Amino acid sequence: MSRKNWRIADFHCDALSKLLMKPELSFETASELDVNLQQMQEGGVNLQAFAIYLPEVLGRGKFEHVMGQLELYRKKVEYSAERSSGVQTLLWREQALQIQQGAASKPWGLITLEGVDGLEGNLFYLELCFQMGVRIVGLTWNHANWAADGIMEKRGAGLTAKGRELVHLCNRTGMLLDVSHLSEKGFWELADLSERPFIASHSNSYSVCSHVRNLKDDQIQAIIAREGRIGLTFVPWFVKEHEEVRIENLLPHIEHICSLGGAHHLMMGSDFDGIPLKIQGLENAGCYPKLTEVLLKHYDEALVHGWLWGNAMRYLGEHLPERRP
Repeated sequence: MSRKNWRIADFHCDALSKLLMKPELSFETASELDVNLQQMQEGGVNLQAFAIYLPEVLGRGKFEHVMGQLELYRKKVEYSAERSSGVQTLLWREQALQIQQGAASKPWGLITLEGVDGLEGNLFYLELCFQMGVRIVGLTWNHANWAADGIMEKRGAGLTAKGRELVHLCNRTGMLLDVSHLSEKGFWELADLSERPFIASHSNSYSVCSHVRNLKDDQIQAIIAREGRIGLTFVPWFVKEHEEVRIENLLPHIEHICSLGGAHHLMMGSDFDGIPLKIQGLENAGCYPKLTEVLLKHYDEALVHGWLWGNAMRYLGEHLPERRP
């Protein structure tokens, strides 16, 4: 399989937040973005998840902030006839199946919500987000909000009553749930409540690198047992402590997750545009061929294909909502 045929699905980036703070940037070519259209094409990124994350400088999250980032996505990222460029938005299970079967064409975008602070405790706003194209929901960022405690919240509480309602609503509508950033107690409560497989969009192995944002072995096994997915992330301090991080330093995380039975549950979740420091050789979305090259030195093509593309797309093809009449 030649390099040009390798397709990448990346389940987390913060390009929308960077565009929000610097609206003068162009999604097509801005070098200040780790994920822009040119770099996606160079890196073979055929599916990119774009997170709606509300920077702390905005103060208390409001629904107008969420709508503002959705508008940014429409105007700057999504394909439009006026620009003749951008990404197509992935909404339905049928689309995911078609993408898996077809040849690479225009890249695709998947809209996610990183923390529900901006929904202001109003579950009708969640339904509006679904109508606007959001398909994956993470309940928290690092701290507490109206739905749950984040992993950095010292009290370590779980879901609130309204947070449990949110999980049930996501199950009913077909929105997928993301446990990256969620407290441990919240993780296990969500695991018990959710009727559908969930993901950790950008988290590594705690056993390999003991950062609080990484997943412990029993959490990894719980995601695997439920046929969820784990997004290998490129945040250097989630990969290795204290030293310069290279692409090869991702391999122990891959090995450990696979040793727990996760070879077919691993995918990518870079966190590009959300990190000030980068793995050497993985500075932006255009660098994915370098990662592919390293992986192919150590693993079979079929496994590498699964991690970069197949596992993520199979999950979406099975669990995105079906198109409604």
